[in-house]
Amino acid sequence: MYDIELDWSDNMKILGSVPAKDGFCMPGEFTLHYGCILIWPHRRDSWQNGAYAARRAFVRLIELISMSENVIVCARFEDYDEARRLLPAKVRVVEMSSDDSWARDVAPTFVTDGRTVRGIDWGFNAWGGLVDGLYFPWDKDNKIARKICDLLEKDCYDQRSFILEGGSVHTDGEGTLLTTEECLLSDGRNPSMTKEEIEHKLCETLGVKKIIWLKRGIYNDETNGHIDNICAFTSPAHVVLAWTDDKNDPQYEISKECLEILESSSDAKGRPIKVHKLPLPEPVYITAEECEGLDNMDGEPTRTAGERLAASYVNFYISNKNVIVPQFGDNNDEKALNVLRPLFPGREVIGIPTRDILIGGGNIHCITQQIPQT
Repeated sequence: MYDIELDWSDNMKILGSVPAKDGFCMPGEFTLHYGCILIWPHRRDSWQNGAYAARRAFVRLIELISMSENVIVCARFEDYDEARRLLPAKVRVVEMSSDDSWARDVAPTFVTDGRTVRGIDWGFNAWGGLVDGLYFPWDKDNKIARKICDLLEKDCYDQRSFILEGGSVHTDGEGTLLTTEECLLSDGRNPSMTKEEIEHKLCETLGVKKIIWLKRGIYNDETNGHIDNICAFTSPAHVVLAWTDDKNDPQYEISKECLEILESSSDAKGRPIKVHKLPLPEPVYITAEECEGLDNMDGEPTRTAGERLAASYVNFYISNKNVIVPQFGDNNDEKALNVLRPLFPGREVIGIPTRDILIGGGNIHCITQQIPQT
């Protein structure tokens, strides 16, 4: 019999309270980070040619993020050795099972009181569950948030009864939150809740006081219009909005509607919202060759040649040193970088090719989840 006294005081606790009542809120993404979480891509019906092309894009992104913050990459057992071999030595690679690789949506949303960081474990149902979800099952993904809190020894708020993905909300850290009705009011999320009840839930969990509801997200976005593909805070009271001047593009009316809402809105502190139009690339369509590189799911193809992908420069990641922006080999690639550069003084705005990530259904912001410093 061993006479050993164990002190578990620093280990992760599951909390039944709500963050706002405890003095916690979600900080703006442009504040200082401790690090970033990603999940090594592996799903062959999401990522073409066995995910090898996507992995090269992930490596380049991870190299840039790791220049100024800690990076944790979660990899399945069968992928661990390859991830460890390809990634910089300073990147932490941990073994963790997953259904896919969208860290933004399955990792914890982190909140802080200015001294301590905690995580929120939302319910995840693959963007719509059995109504219009993108894959089944999703049980491995639904366990990732709590596993990461355990790994980081961060206390974790149990909010699994509420379906929410990290890509569906964006905050300024000063009481204002952006989201879309298309996503949060969709039948596959929380159909028993009213808009007012959902708004209350967001306020008490993310510590916000005002929510700006845009109607819709990027055209043909299979997440039901995540906010992180169409609009994002670059600093308090300043946002970028995905924009096209082409009135024949179905995106034009969506972005115009968003612009009208934003320009008539103020934030939680009463400041008018300043909108910076971020041009969209020309429509990006998946090719027959790219479709051939994807496995079928349940006997059916996941993409069809000529399908329009939800390409947007808004889907960037703000690291401590850089702002890393998707590039599509488009005439607007450099224009988008030039719009963003003055909005992020002190950070270098860098573009990297991400078509091989986009084929999976999202982009840079979708595959990353920041951990705030405090």
